[in-house]
Amino acid sequence: MRISTVTMFEQSTASMNRQQSDLMRVSQQIASGRRVVNPSDDPQAASRAIGVDQAKAVTEQFSDSRVSARNSLSQTESIINSVSDAITSAKGLLIQASSDTLTDENRESISSELKGVYETLLGQSNSTDGNGRYLFGGYKDNTPPFVKSADGSVEYRGDTNTREQRVDSTRLIPVADNGVTIFQSVPSGAGYVAEAKKEDGTLNQGNVTFRGPQTLDVNDADYGSDYRVSFDGTAADPTYQVQRFDNETDTWVDNDTDGAALSSGNWTDDISEEGALSLEFGGLSISLEGTPAPNDEILVAKSGGDVRGADLFRTMEEAIRVLENPADNATKKADQRNTLNTAMRDLDNSLDNVLTVRASAGARLNELDVIDSVSSNRMLNYEQTLSDLVDLDYTEAISEYSLRQVGMQAAQKAFVDIKGLSLFNYM
Repeated sequence: MRISTVTMFEQSTASMNRQQSDLMRVSQQIASGRRVVNPSDDPQAASRAIGVDQAKAVTEQFSDSRVSARNSLSQTESIINSVSDAITSAKGLLIQASSDTLTDENRESISSELKGVYETLLGQSNSTDGNGRYLFGGYKDNTPPFVKSADGSVEYRGDTNTREQRVDSTRLIPVADNGVTIFQSVPSGAGYVAEAKKEDGTLNQGNVTFRGPQTLDVNDADYGSDYRVSFDGTAADPTYQVQRFDNETDTWVDNDTDGAALSSGNWTDDISEEGALSLEFGGLSISLEGTPAPNDEILVAKSGGDVRGADLFRTMEEAIRVLENPADNATKKADQRNTLNTAMRDLDNSLDNVLTVRASAGARLNELDVIDSVSSNRMLNYEQTLSDLVDLDYTEAISEYSLRQVGMQAAQKAFVDIKGLSLFNYM
C-alpha cells in the first residue's frame, strides 16, 4: 500500500489536534474545578445537575420567604405582647377604681389614665410593617383597620381574612392575624358575662346590681344558651322574668329547650332577708340586689357569642364613660358598679385571647426554625449531589493532565521525525 506524504502530514496534524484538544479539556477542568465543563463531557450528569440546581434555587427562594415571614411574625408577637401589657394595666386601673373609698375626682383621674391606655391600644391595632402595610387589616392592608366613628366608638374596617405566606413547598403559614381575631374575639373556653343594659343599648333606670354569673353545671342541657332577666310591673311593685334567646326563631322565649318555664315572680315577694334575689337557670346562678325599674334588663350571655360579641375597645369605652361621669345618685352608682364588673370580666377574656394569639405566633416562629433546619439539611444534600455529579477529582485530573502532556509531546516528536523522512535526503 502506497502512503503519500500528504496523508502522513494530515494524520500527524489530526493526531496533534486530538492530543491538544484532550489536553485543553483537562486544563479547563482543572481551571474550573468541575469535571463537567460542557454538557458533552457527561450528558447524563449535566442533565441531573440542572435539575438539582433548579431545586436548590427554589429552596433558596423559600429561605428568603421565611425571612420575610419571620419578620412579620416577630413584629406581630412584639405588638401583641404590648397589647397584653396594656390590658393588664387597664385591669389594674379598674380594680383600683372599684374601691368604694375613692371619690369621683379620683375616678376621673383614673379615667384619664385609662384613656391613655385606650389610645395606646388603638395605635397598636393600626400598626404597620416596614413596607407601610397595616398588619391587622387582613387583605385590606392599605388603610387603617380600626377607625373612630362619629359617635367616638371604634369600628373595624378590615376583613376577616388572614394573610399567609408560602414558606416551603408544602407549607402555607399565617404571617399576620386580623384585627377581629386579636381585638374582637375571646378564647373558646370563655364563660358567661353579665351586663346591665337594655337590648336597645340604653341604660337601666333602676339601681339593681349583680354578682356573678357563676357556673354551676356545664353539663346542663341549656348551658351555652343566652339569657336575660327582664323587669316589668310598676316601680312600687316590680316583677321579674328570666328569658332564653332562641337561635332558631331569633327571639327571647320564656322556657328552656325542654319546654319548662324559666324563673319569674314578684321582686318584692321573692327577695331574701339579705336583700338579694338569687336566680338559677341553664347551669348558672346570679345574685341581684337593689330596686329595678320597669323595662330594665340584665343580660347573661356567652362571651363572644351572637347575642353579645366581644370587643376590647367597646369594653374600654364603657369603663371610661362611667369613670369620667360623677356617680351622684343610686342609679349611676349601680351603673358604675355593674359596668366595672362587666369590664373586668371582658378584660380577663380579652387578655386570655391575646395571650392565645401570641402563643400561636410564637409556635409559628418555632415552626419556621424547624423548617429552616430541614431546609439546611436539604441544601447540604443538594450540594453533595452536585459535587458528586460535576465536581473534579484533582488527583485524577492532574494525573490525566500529565498523561495528555506526554501524549502531546510524543505526537509532536513523531511529526518532526516523519516530516524528515524524504528520499531527497539520500540523493
